[in-house]
Amino acid sequence: MSEAAEAVVLEYYEALERGDPLAPYFLESESTVKFGIGESLFGSETVADALRTQTETTTDWTVGSHHLVVEERDGFATFADEVTIAWTDVDTGEDREFESRWSGTLVKTESRREPKPEDVTGSDTDPDAPSWRFATMHVSAPRRLE
Repeated sequence: MSEAAEAVVLEYYEALERGDPLAPYFLESESTVKFGIGESLFGSETVADALRTQTETTTDWTVGSHHLVVEERDGFATFADEVTIAWTDVDTGEDREFESRWSGTLVKTESRREPKPEDVTGSDTDPDAPSWRFATMHVSAPRRLE
């Protein structure tokens, strides 16, 4: 995984398009928050469950970044982007597309995590985990107020 926060954001977009697991991109913490179009998720377990469901029920994602800005600071980074997102609903076959705005905060990690019972090796490091993880993410669809 990349060492730069901007690269991790772009890797997340690519993982979404490939249908890869997205939970590893989020900080394992009760304070992790993800607001999506029509959802509010609090805590990394809730975020991970929702992302798993999203991956299982959608396919053919495209993520078009139009204005990504990332600022790294001491131990954290902020990002914002205007993104065209599109996908297909697996159950209905319906194609969806939105112009969206994304923003959030990433936290620098050492790719270390607590070992889980399912870990075969018992290792407390994950070399494939991103070095920056989302602590907050907000995805919204802009609408004009009339």
